[in-house]
Amino acid sequence: MPKVSEDHLAARRSQILDGARRCFAEFGYDGATVRRLEEATGLSRGAIFHHFKDKDGLFLALAHEDATRMADVVAEGGLVQVMRDMLARPEDFDWLGTRLEIARRLRTDPDFRASWSQRSVELTEATIARLSAQKEAGRLRDDVPTDVLVEYLDLILDGLIAHLATGNTSGNLPAVLDLVEDSVRRRD
Repeated sequence: MPKVSEDHLAARRSQILDGARRCFAEFGYDGATVRRLEEATGLSRGAIFHHFKDKDGLFLALAHEDATRMADVVAEGGLVQVMRDMLARPEDFDWLGTRLEIARRLRTDPDFRASWSQRSVELTEATIARLSAQKEAGRLRDDVPTDVLVEYLDLILDGLIAHLATGNTSGNLPAVLDLVEDSVRRRD
């Protein structure tokens, strides 16, 4: 049997994740059947589950990949920048459906909640690091603890995602994000 290169395995894994992201976004976790995952990825169930233990493992890998992508943007420009990017280029945010599904499963699935809490640390750490650096530079309010700011911005992000999911792309959203950003800035 010929040996498959690491590049080929990485490309196949990426193909699976890309197809699964579209499938989960369109049908939700429960509606993303194995048959639909096969259609979305263009691969057989054997090929899909060679790379992922099961559907839950596939979804968690996808959610973790999306959280890592968000963490990279947060590290560079902050969580409000993630939100601004979502408004400016919604086509680049194919992970919105995944984020909505994560929220639903966190509420309804204790096993998923336990798995996700271990994997979502990267995004939280990136947000804390960014806010701490901004505080040290004197750009953010120092009368509010960093963990409160993280929770505040995370709530705003979740609200924006829910808002966008309903198809509401009000022209006021950039001004709302200006208000959010101003609310965490240091007042002189």
